[in-house]
Order: sequence, then structure tokens, then C-alpha cells
Amino acid sequence: MRVVDMILRKREGQALDTAHIAELIAAYSKDQVPDYQMAALAMAIYFQGLNRQELRAWTEAMLDSGQRLSFEVDAPLVDKHSTGGVGDKVSLILAPLCAAAGLCVPMISGRGLGHTGGTLDKLESIPGFDVALSPEAMRQQIDRLGVAIVGQTAQIVPADRRLYALRDVTGTVASVPLITASIMSKKLAEGLDGLVLDVKVGSGAFMRNVEHARELGQTMVALGQDMGVDTRVLLTDMDQPLGNTVGNALELKEAVETLRGHGPDDLVSLVCELAAEMMHAGKLEDDRQRAQERARSLLGDGSALNVFKDMIAAQGGDVAYVDDLARLPSAARRTVVNAKVSGFVDRFACLEVGAVAMELGAGRAKSSDQIDHAVGLELHAKRGDRVETGQPLATLHHHSHQDPAALVERLRAAMVISPQAPADHPLVLERL
Repeated sequence: MRVVDMILRKREGQALDTAHIAELIAAYSKDQVPDYQMAALAMAIYFQGLNRQELRAWTEAMLDSGQRLSFEVDAPLVDKHSTGGVGDKVSLILAPLCAAAGLCVPMISGRGLGHTGGTLDKLESIPGFDVALSPEAMRQQIDRLGVAIVGQTAQIVPADRRLYALRDVTGTVASVPLITASIMSKKLAEGLDGLVLDVKVGSGAFMRNVEHARELGQTMVALGQDMGVDTRVLLTDMDQPLGNTVGNALELKEAVETLRGHGPDDLVSLVCELAAEMMHAGKLEDDRQRAQERARSLLGDGSALNVFKDMIAAQGGDVAYVDDLARLPSAARRTVVNAKVSGFVDRFACLEVGAVAMELGAGRAKSSDQIDHAVGLELHAKRGDRVETGQPLATLHHHSHQDPAALVERLRAAMVISPQAPADHPLVLERL
């Protein structure tokens, strides 16, 4: 079938044939289909969607465009993916924690774009850390340590790399089936036994409400089942930053402190929830409460930290920067944001908090932008906390040449203070 016929068929809401989808993706990955035709088809999918059979065929074709990983290990292969949020440094803690628990975690992670940070950028705050492992080097490390955190290589789902860049400039990013195929193809390329997905919901997330997040989660669970992978989804709150820091080196420091057993309550709670789900998916534990207790124990006794340090060393990073966090990149100046009124922190304009960090240099407006690992912000108050006039709400970490005055006002406005304490917000909203 001609590509134009597929565009017309999908435009009219009709299903695409499995064989035609496979031919299309194979041709696109070889530059045999022009971007303007794929953009038109992506827009048709944005409006008309893909049914369950089409989505499976699309994802399998994406997988077939590159190399699938295989690991000869006895332990269960389980990974986690987050849809991204402000201050989300969970993967830095979760991957070594689950490896310490007895899972193998071959984690393919991404870089930050827009207001959300990237796991790879945070790890690269450590000099020498190499995220570009070859598939063979990744296999060897998984066999030896049970964990690796790497970037997507040119050999893994190359069709997705090209299609994602196209979607980014054609207004078709927010398509549930295309999001699902993009996320799941990269994870399924790892040859997993289980996959846990953290779908963020709220003002600092891509999915702003539970209904849309649930739709995405249910679609990914169904696809995982169709592909033979035990797939679970947690919908989690992103109406305030996770933890107390936003920015690459700052978040890495907080992750290491959490691995030392001294993390903030919300971050530790979410890490342990996800770890329990991963252990349950990997059949290491049949009781989630017991699994959470085990995760907290591995954080408290240094086991997870030791695995993290081994991973850093194996991937070329200087472990001295983990042992002495003061060596990590640090901005020259600090500017405190004080409360102008007394009351309770009622809510965050979480997207704005991420945008402030990005404008300091902690994030990218476009993929070619350079990250500044040193800059970012610390939060001294979270939702529900009582604050008094003049009390510090946050601290900006910036350089001497930067004038933070406007960003101070934006951050202060993003932390809404009310006379009454807000209602409690659960961290885990739903489990699918």
C-alpha cells in the first residue's frame, strides 16, 4: 500500500493493516519515506488513534527497526519508566536499590527537555560517567552488577529516535498511542520480564489530570500484556516537585543522601512504592508491604549505595564525587526567596518551578542546548507546611553574572500560600 493511501485510510478512521505498518516503519527507518508523509500520518493518528492490534503492530515494527537486547542472567529483568516531572530523581535511587534486592535492571534513560530533568544529565554531573555504553558493554555490566543506566543508542529502536524528533516539531507529541509506542518500544527492546511505569499527574506533569493519565496507563498495560511483559502502572502526584531540589547536581546530591538513608519523606516513599512493585513483578516478593520494608532496609544499611558506587565506577565515573558531594558542580551564588505572608503552602504552580530552573540553565528549551549542572533550586517548604512572613521558601543556585530578581518573583508566585492548611494529597493516586 502507498503511504498516501495509509494516510487517507487513517484520516477516515479506518484501521491500518499489520503488514503495511511493518513495511512503513522499515522504510521510514531507511529514509525511504519522507518526513512530510510521516508527519501527515502522525497527525491522522493524533486525531483518530490506533486500535489495540494496530498499536501492537506499530510497536513491534519500531522494535524491529533496530537491535533487541538479550541478557543471560538468572535474576528477573525488571525496569521502570517515568513520564517525567519536576525534581524526579527516582531512577538514580531505584535502579541500584532494586539491583541490591536481587533484580537485574537494564535501564535505558533519557535527557531532559523543557521543564523536566533527565536522568542522564544528572548522572553526568559526575566527571567521566559514560552513558553511551554499547549493547555488549551493557550486557557485561548487567551480568556483573545487575544494573546499568544508559542512553538510547543508534542500534536500539532507531525509528523511534527519528519519529520522536518529527513529532516534537509537528504538534503530535500528545498522542496516547504514539507516546505508548515510543516508551514501550525502548523498554521492550531490553527483553524484560516486568516493567513498572510511573505516570505523573498534575501541574508539573505531561498529563495534567487523572483521566488522561489513566488512559495512557491502561493503554501501556494492555500493550505490555500483548507483548508478554508483566506491566504495571502507578499514577503519582506531580502537583509539587518531588523531593527538595530541582537541578542536575543538586538532585544527584539528594539522590545520594537518599541512598545513605537520609532522603526526604516523599522521595523515599515513592522510591519504596516503585521498588516494591518491581520486586512483585519480578516475583522476588509476593507481599507489597514486606517488599517496601525490604526496600527501606536496603536504603538504611548501605546496600543500595554500594551498588550505586559500583555502577558509577563501572561506567567510568569518579566515585570520589559520590563520597564527597562537595566536589560536585556548584553555583557561585545563592539567593533566598522569602515568604511575604504567613500561612500554609497550599499548592505549587509546578510547571513554573521547573521553568525557573530551566531558565537558570538546568534544562533545555531545545535538544541542542547545553546543560549547566551547577544551577537549580532548593525548596525549604512543601505543600501543607506552615510558613511565617520572611521565612525562606526556596533558594536559587545561580552564577554571578545572572540577575535572579525576576526569577525570585516568579518562584515566590509559584508557591501559593493560603490561610488554611490544604487537604492531604496522596502520593500514589492509582495503581493499574
